[in-house]
Amino acid sequence: MAVDRSSMQSNLVRFLDCTTPLVPSQFLAKNEIGSLNRLWHPLEREGFEYFTLGDLWSCYDEWSVYGAGVPVRLDTGETIVQYFVPYLSALQIFTSSASANSLRDESDSSCETRDSFSDSFSDESESEKLSRWDGCSSEEGMPEHDSLLQLNYRLGYQYFQYFERSTPYGRVPLMDKINGLAQRYPGLMSLRSVDLSPASWMAVAWYPIYHIPMGKTSKDLSTCFLTFHTLSSSFQDMDLDDDLNGRIRKQKAGESVPLPPFGLASYKLQGDVWISDKSGKDQERLVSLLSVADSWLKQLGVQHHDFNHFMGIRS
Repeated sequence: MAVDRSSMQSNLVRFLDCTTPLVPSQFLAKNEIGSLNRLWHPLEREGFEYFTLGDLWSCYDEWSVYGAGVPVRLDTGETIVQYFVPYLSALQIFTSSASANSLRDESDSSCETRDSFSDSFSDESESEKLSRWDGCSSEEGMPEHDSLLQLNYRLGYQYFQYFERSTPYGRVPLMDKINGLAQRYPGLMSLRSVDLSPASWMAVAWYPIYHIPMGKTSKDLSTCFLTFHTLSSSFQDMDLDDDLNGRIRKQKAGESVPLPPFGLASYKLQGDVWISDKSGKDQERLVSLLSVADSWLKQLGVQHHDFNHFMGIRS
C-alpha cells in the first residue's frame, strides 16, 4: 500500500511545497550553447534546460486570483486549507551585454531611475523603486573601465530592479503587478533563465486571505511569509530539500523547472502550527533559510523593505 508522503509532511514543508512554482521548461538549441557566459554556465552538459520569465509569471496567475492552497494540520488533528496570495516584493534582473542591448532597442535607451509613491488605484500603483542601468553612470567612486567590464561580465548588466514599499493593503497581486511592469520592460516576459546571471533573484510576499472550512481559528493562521528564489539556470541543478520531493521531483525531469525558495522569512509566526515537526527540523529549516536570505541581501548590498519589516528592522 502506497504511503501518502504529503500526510507525513510538516505544515512548513507543505507551505514551501505548495508555493514552489514549477515552470515549463525547454532545451537550448545546440548552436546557442556556445554563446553562453561560461562564468555563469561553466559545466558542459548535453543540453541546457531553461524557462522564460513569462512562463514563470504564469505559474502565479491562478494563485494571484484565488490564492495558493496549503493544507495545514491543526493541533486538534483537523486539517484545513489555508490560502495565500502572492505579491511581488523584490526583483533584480542581471543579464548579458547582448541581451541588454537588444532589450534597450525595445524600450528607452537612456539610463533612468524612478521612485514613485502612488496609491494602489493608479496605473503604476504601489510604492515602487524601478531602475535600469546600461553601463553608464555619473556616480563617483565607480570602478575603472576594465574593472567595470570584468564586473559586468561576472554579475551581468542590471536590466531591472524593483523593491515594493507600500503596505500590504496597497498592493496588487503578483501577476497584475508583473503585467503592468512588463508594458515598460518587455524583457520581464521574454528573457530566458539562461540569459540571466546568478545574481538575478526575486522575493515573493505571501499573505493569508481565508481558509476552508471557515470558523477554525488559530493565531498562526495570520502568519505571512517571504520566499526568495534565484532565477538563473546556473542554479537549476541545485540540491533540493529532501522533504520537498513530492510534486517537485516528480515533475522535474524534462517537463518543468522547480524554483524552490533558497531563503525564507516569516512575520507573525506564533505558536507551533508551522513549526510542527517534533524532530526539530522545522526550526532548523527556518533558521537556515532566514540566514541564507540575510546573507544574500548583504552580498548584493541591497535594502529589502519587506525583509527589514519582517525582521523588525527600520529601513
